Formats: sequence, C-alpha cells, structure tokens
Amino acid sequence: MSAVVADVLRDPRIWQGPRHAQPQVEATGHAALDAALPGGGLPVGALTEVLHEYDGTHELTLLLPLITRLTQSARRIVFVHPPYIPYAPAFVAAGVDPWAMHTITNCGDEGLWATEQALRSATCALVACWPKQANDRQLRRLQLAAESGRAIAIAFRPARVAMTTSPAAVRLHADAKGIQVLKCRGGNAAAQRIAIQ
Repeated sequence: MSAVVADVLRDPRIWQGPRHAQPQVEATGHAALDAALPGGGLPVGALTEVLHEYDGTHELTLLLPLITRLTQSARRIVFVHPPYIPYAPAFVAAGVDPWAMHTITNCGDEGLWATEQALRSATCALVACWPKQANDRQLRRLQLAAESGRAIAIAFRPARVAMTTSPAAVRLHADAKGIQVLKCRGGNAAAQRIAIQ
C-alpha cells in the first residue's frame, strides 16, 4: 500500500466498514433471540421494528426482560400511544420499576413527533411507539433521533408492512408462536421462529 493511501486511511472521516467497533447493544433477555441478533441484542441508537398481526400478540413479552432490567437500573422507558393503557400491576409483578416507566396517550397524529422528541432527549433508554401509519421518511427521522439520543427505538407496526422497505436496523415479526428475525443490520436474518416465553 502506498504512503498516500495509508495517510488517507488514517483520516478519521474515512469510513472503513467492518474495522469499526461493533455497535452497542442491549440484550433482550431471551437467549435464543440474542444469539440470532448481531452483537447479542437490540442495537442502542437505532430503530427496531416489531411487526405483528394485531395488538396483544406477545409484542411486549419480547421487551419485558429488557424493560425490567433497564428500569431496575433507574433508566427511563417511554411508551408513546400504546393501543391499551399499560397495566401497572402486571409490570410491577414482573419486576419493572413503575417510576421509570412513562406513557404518552391520546397524542393522535402527534405520536411520531412525541416519539422523536423522547428519543432525541438523551434521557430515555428505550422509547416504544405504536404508529397507526408511518412512511419511510418518518421512520428515518426516528432512526436519526435514536442515534442522536443513544436510545433504543421500538416501532410496533402491522405485519402487512413486512414487504415495504424500512431504515430500521432490526426488523422482527412477533406472533403467538414466537419471534422471527426478518432483517438485522450486520448479520444474516434467521429464517427460524424463536420461541419466547
């Protein structure tokens, strides 16, 4: 390699692909799912989409161990426009600290804006939203806000959008049988279904 090329490659502004450190992740608490995800968990500072057939199909079961661990270390969790009001006694029974969990309801069309603001605030460890609809531009804004605030962004979306493009780093499909990894940046999507208890 010539000296000129070596000098250029030493410039920190030059992206060098896999030479960079692995992204920071938070384990989901489900060993089989963590083994299927690059780095062993959900990426921090990135958007994860969880696609589901209808509300209540184990989508929060996927996050419960992670939410429990984050709140027990006094890290803030925010739910934006959930389809149902979270049942606090069930979360407490699972070990979640309710003082670290916040819910924003009745925000209508402002749900994505509220999600973006919570992500950018750099005060939240995880922000989950249930947008009625979101286009690629809006999802990209959530991805950038997650990067800016170093938070885990979760968007629960209908399974019918599985064939559309998405800027999400991870895309999962949740149903009563378990979780399937549809897309994961930095790894190969697993075709098998992973059982989640």
